[in-house]
Amino acid sequence: MGVSRRAGDLPPFIVMDVLERAQELQAQGRDIIHLEVGEPDFDTPEAIKAAAQKAMTGGQTHYTHSLGLLELRQAIAAHYGRRYGVTVDPGRVLVSSGTSPAMLLMFAALIEPGQGHEVILSDPCYACYPNFINFVGGQVARVPVAEDDAFQYRPEAIAAAMNAKTRAIVINSPANPTGQLLDAGRMAAIAALAPGRPGGPYVVSDEIYHGLVYEGREHSILEFTQDAFVLGGFSKLHAMTGWRLGYLIMPQAYVRPLQKMHQNFAICAPSMAQWAGVAALTQAEDDLARMVGVYAQRRRVMIDGLRGLGFKIPHEPCGAFYVLTRCDHLDPDDYRLAFHILENAGVAVTPGRDFGPGGHGFLRFSYANSQENILRAMARLADYLARFYPHRAGG
Repeated sequence: MGVSRRAGDLPPFIVMDVLERAQELQAQGRDIIHLEVGEPDFDTPEAIKAAAQKAMTGGQTHYTHSLGLLELRQAIAAHYGRRYGVTVDPGRVLVSSGTSPAMLLMFAALIEPGQGHEVILSDPCYACYPNFINFVGGQVARVPVAEDDAFQYRPEAIAAAMNAKTRAIVINSPANPTGQLLDAGRMAAIAALAPGRPGGPYVVSDEIYHGLVYEGREHSILEFTQDAFVLGGFSKLHAMTGWRLGYLIMPQAYVRPLQKMHQNFAICAPSMAQWAGVAALTQAEDDLARMVGVYAQRRRVMIDGLRGLGFKIPHEPCGAFYVLTRCDHLDPDDYRLAFHILENAGVAVTPGRDFGPGGHGFLRFSYANSQENILRAMARLADYLARFYPHRAGG
């Protein structure tokens, strides 16, 4: 039909298929509890909304610098200084309409099509990483992480997967879908594997879930090397998914190439959202602390509820807002099981295969929903298991 191969071969984002089927059921009058999407249910804090309104009424409705408002880039740099004790040049920050466009530009700058360039990913990992890499002509090298090892991404396994074609190592801590953290020692070891020399591998650190940590502490890759890429944004911690605001911190050599791509393909991120981002980093601390406290309570409720239903969680997730747990004691086909649960229990969850081969046989549950709804979902799942898996349910 004339569709390019890379467009036609692009796999679906399965969690969106689940969400869209759930919405169809809701349109038919069904009550669906959403535990599938990683979207905060909180409203954006008032100070952030007020900053956007002020920008709009004050005439700040025009193009900004293609790298982003200087005030926002300075605020991002100051945030990394306060939280991680690192120095970031605002000139190495690119503000984008969410982290996804920045990721696409970054991989396009790292990967030369037709050269067999590889990017190392954990398995399982965020569903869209491999799709970005393949779309720009790269290859994915997967490093398995295991549930009984707390889904730890180990430097020695990464080193074994590296070769002359390796262009990047992607880390994500706290991680989607596992909710686990990398400790400082592992991050330092990974940084040593990818010193960021021209033509050599770089570390790409997706730090979108920073701040959403309930045990331990998250680290930025910039604590261990300045020659790395950092993806960050406002969607998760600041409850700003619809604002579409993210950023990329990059090595100096990549600033001008990425700026030129951004000029051509996006011009700039929305100006009002950028002013909202300044407020998010400077005026919303109390709101963020309140939301994180609520997530911590929900996390406990969900882990206890799933264990009570017979799901094994040998190592509790300590960040983001996800629990990834095996489901193959019920059905080895996690995709079939997720949609069966949706249709018969009215609870939307994500099949683990969305996150790579290592996710087969798992389900991901999101606690970015109210405690009341999580408890209702656990009750519905208890009834579902009693109906369809009476000999396998229970603690």
